[in-house]
Amino acid sequence: MTRLTDKDRPKVLIIDDSAYDRNRSKKVELLARCFDHASLKMRFYKGFRMLTLGWSDGHTFLPIDFPCSVRKSLKLIAFLKISKNALAAINVERIRFSQPLNRLPDMIRRALANEVEASYVLMDSWFTLPPLVKAIVKQGLDVIGMVKKTKQRYLVNGKPVSLKQLYQLAQPVESKKGILRSIDTVMKNGTPVKIVFIQNRNKRSE
Repeated sequence: MTRLTDKDRPKVLIIDDSAYDRNRSKKVELLARCFDHASLKMRFYKGFRMLTLGWSDGHTFLPIDFPCSVRKSLKLIAFLKISKNALAAINVERIRFSQPLNRLPDMIRRALANEVEASYVLMDSWFTLPPLVKAIVKQGLDVIGMVKKTKQRYLVNGKPVSLKQLYQLAQPVESKKGILRSIDTVMKNGTPVKIVFIQNRNKRSE
């Protein structure tokens, strides 16, 4: 793909998760009852959560890593007995006992080790958490993601401030349409970030 892509075109890795629905299945390995937080119906389903790491140059999207995950606390519907030394058994342990967010740095590391070229990692607010951002930045990639209004604090002149307080401290931006304010700051874990406040295109009061 690199030979087919203009060298000046930004190449990115995209992280997202989706519901892997297997409602009609009965004996699929590690089948579990999961909750679909992304669905408008906010439904429960039988299946898996599937993390996806994709590569894109703005025109083409290629999924390059897509492990399924099952929460350790979920009651499993099916669990087949296999040898502990089998590769399948090792994968089962990874799927069952590793947290999805903890697996993402390794997914990115594998992609870079296999000569996948990217300068940025794109993610939504569900993934944009300080530990994950720090782990990705350590691998030499910048992160672009939405930020939730949580208890997360940012350091300004050594003092922790909330996202709402950060908006008051940020300088207004007049030259770019849709961008209201921006400010350079640091997460409490020491990761430097730039917070950009934009207007909600669907609800301009937000």
